[in-house]
Amino acid sequence: MDAGFALFFFSQSMMSAKALSEALARHAPELAHAGCSTAGEITPAGLEDGHVVAILFPRRTFTAVSATIHDLSTAGMDEVAGEVEGLRRELHARNGLARSGNVFAICLIDGLSYAEEAVTSALHWALDDIPLIGGSAGDDLKFETTTPISNGHVGSDCAIVILIATDVPFHVFKTENFVPTGEKLVVTASDPERRIVREFNAGVAAEEFAAAVGIVHSAMTPLSFASHPVVVKVGGEYYCRSIQKMNKDGSLTFYCAIDDGVVLSIAKPTGMVDSTRAALKNVSERLGGIDMILGFDCVLRRLDARNRQVFRDISELYRANRVVGFGTYGEQYRSMHLNQTFTGIAFGQQQAAE
Repeated sequence: MDAGFALFFFSQSMMSAKALSEALARHAPELAHAGCSTAGEITPAGLEDGHVVAILFPRRTFTAVSATIHDLSTAGMDEVAGEVEGLRRELHARNGLARSGNVFAICLIDGLSYAEEAVTSALHWALDDIPLIGGSAGDDLKFETTTPISNGHVGSDCAIVILIATDVPFHVFKTENFVPTGEKLVVTASDPERRIVREFNAGVAAEEFAAAVGIVHSAMTPLSFASHPVVVKVGGEYYCRSIQKMNKDGSLTFYCAIDDGVVLSIAKPTGMVDSTRAALKNVSERLGGIDMILGFDCVLRRLDARNRQVFRDISELYRANRVVGFGTYGEQYRSMHLNQTFTGIAFGQQQAAE
């Protein structure tokens, strides 16, 4: 294809990051690339597990540059902004026609770094009007190690930023399927650095959550959290703050930033199939047809789809709309780090642009 850049999304249960990186160095040494481990893949056949997905960007229509931000736990906003500024200069040097209107940014970040909010905010500030989309790497729900890769580098506690200029029409979007209820949980004791809530409403977090949604706390699983999301109101909009797991002491670990005093509302899921179909239809109408969609789909949506027996319907929607991507531990959309959301960038036919 004369690809100028490639993205790889891989299950660590199927292939290690080291093995994939070594294979790329051996078989495609000139191919610039980035990628990360997953919590499930979105393939041309729909939702799958235990695969490696490759997406090649033809050099004729895409110009891509990338950088790795290391040591996220200590990286400051100035460092992130400096990397982005360097990428913007490099992209302009390689593609003098690159303007903000035909450039987008992708972020792939260690999904266990606890740094997504800070990095996403810094990237958005530095990118100015360039739209940002992305996903947090997964590890098949083991919650041990997630691994981004980039041009021979394999590591954790890092984020990969990619700027891509193209003359193919594109549209960045998101969709979710929940509405808030009147049931409130106030964080009264937490460990913000580790995203752990110890108490809701001055009671043990797991017990208070279970009582609020009407389930037995000792029987809670990731499916319980996927089916009963909690949301926070920011700037007039509600955003999901998903629970990752219950700990032995009854505390709850979250996928997103959390702190004392945060007020969460129990949310009620709405029809995932209908909301996803409507979002994809809207995107298709905007672009005059979809060539493909690069998608970042929260692993909790996948779990909830199985629980509600709509997994095949969602998988077929993705297949029919040419969605390719991976299951995430969190999604990036413009300035926000999100949960239980599908974020994507849809590409139209190049002829439409001409």
